[in-house]
Amino acid sequence: MVLCFTLPAQAAPPASASPAAASGVAWQEAGLNTTASADADVERAFAQARAEKKPLLLYWGAQWCPPCNQLKATLFNRQDFIEQSRTFVAVHIDGDRPGAQKLGQRFKVRGYPTMILFNPDGAEITRLPGEVDAPQVLKVLQLGMAGGRPIKTVLAEAQSGKKLSPNEWRLLAFYSWETDEQQLVPPTERPDLLAQLARASTAADANANADATTRLWLKALAASDEGKGIKPDAALALRVRAVLASAPASRVQMDVLTNGAADIVRTLTPEPDAARTRLVGEFDAALQRLEQDATLSRADRLTALSARVDLARLGQAKEVLNPKISAGLVKQVREHAARADREITDGYERQAVISSAAYLLGQAGLWADSDALLKASLAKSHSPYYLMSQLGGNAKKQGRKDEALRWYEQSFKQSEGPATRLQWGAGYFAALTELAPQDAARIETTAAQLFSEAAQDKAAFYERSARSLQRVGASLSRWSASGQHAAVMTRLKTQLDGICSKVEAADKQRATCEGLIKAAPAVPPL
Repeated sequence: MVLCFTLPAQAAPPASASPAAASGVAWQEAGLNTTASADADVERAFAQARAEKKPLLLYWGAQWCPPCNQLKATLFNRQDFIEQSRTFVAVHIDGDRPGAQKLGQRFKVRGYPTMILFNPDGAEITRLPGEVDAPQVLKVLQLGMAGGRPIKTVLAEAQSGKKLSPNEWRLLAFYSWETDEQQLVPPTERPDLLAQLARASTAADANANADATTRLWLKALAASDEGKGIKPDAALALRVRAVLASAPASRVQMDVLTNGAADIVRTLTPEPDAARTRLVGEFDAALQRLEQDATLSRADRLTALSARVDLARLGQAKEVLNPKISAGLVKQVREHAARADREITDGYERQAVISSAAYLLGQAGLWADSDALLKASLAKSHSPYYLMSQLGGNAKKQGRKDEALRWYEQSFKQSEGPATRLQWGAGYFAALTELAPQDAARIETTAAQLFSEAAQDKAAFYERSARSLQRVGASLSRWSASGQHAAVMTRLKTQLDGICSKVEAADKQRATCEGLIKAAPAVPPL
């Protein structure tokens, strides 16, 4: 049965809402006017920045993205940010606007949200961390605008042993490494680079760079894995424990502690021994303080609670549906989620918090509560398809295949925007080939629909859209690995060949298209 939901007009921001709708910032929208290219819009913005000798802030996001909605609810609507925005050119790229994914490839942005600060000449100064709380983001923005040098230059000098100013160490420490996209370093080399920077900052002047040095150590610990980065060290464990014991220090490092708690503990205490138990206890105490800190946003306080659940799950398999967690913690999770549902009325904040609360309920083993929260929030969301895909994920984890497919299909049907539809369609298609591999007709129809939609979007073979289509191709490859669906693959390959022949060869778009489905396997003999 296909479910249909009606959205009340007052429930949330309109579907076309941009950051400007949430603030007084004069955002310039790239690709909003379909008569002009998004590239031309961006070039005009850079020309304005050069003429007015202003920096340029580029914000790349999507309507459905919870962290993007968090920025709208906590940063873009702040009066100090609005006032600061008068000193730079603000550009918004919605991932579903015409040409947006091509711009994503140009600026090497992939994850939503990504915020990049450029100097008036168009050189990238830094990428702002979207995961820190709003006041910290504003401080980093101000550092970058105050004559900040390009981050590549700063990093090169740090690696060569040259002296950096405290502000430059701070820019490195607060750089958005998670959205770097190999601007500075490949992901596989990031743990070692962060460890190198932490040591260099300590050697330079640990007192002058105290917060930055601590942050670099914590980031290095959170990124360390499988022999890369930092090895267990007693002195470093003492440093971390000192941060956890200090309310001001843990508040400054809130985002690293809440997002990296389990990883930091695993790095410092690889074995589940007494040392780990002690560290987990100290971490939990610090996280409880953050969870109760009224100066933090609801999303940040929820992340602190989520980190406590992550720590409680240490040593248990990720796929465990009903983890061993104390009854007291489970109760707190249920109460926190209920309070968020009851108190949050702002549409942007709901999109940011409710999806995370539903995920946390599942992590605590409260699956019925998670489902109930998501279903009750559908009519209040400006992007209900995001919540529908979560409902599909919940059902899939619990083995309810038919229900999972119904939710995934509904989420695809409700999704809006070319890049979003390809992303949600790829998710539905992956579930379809995994959960109903026998339904060849449905699989072929869905793949053909996705290819047809891609043919209507000139940016379909760039960035996120290209990766969505590559996911479809990978799902098809696994589904037909033994050659039993050769006829279907031949028909789909023929359809795709016709689409690829019309794609411009520039920027490797055609190669991307042609690589989605390899040569169709021969039909096996009868």
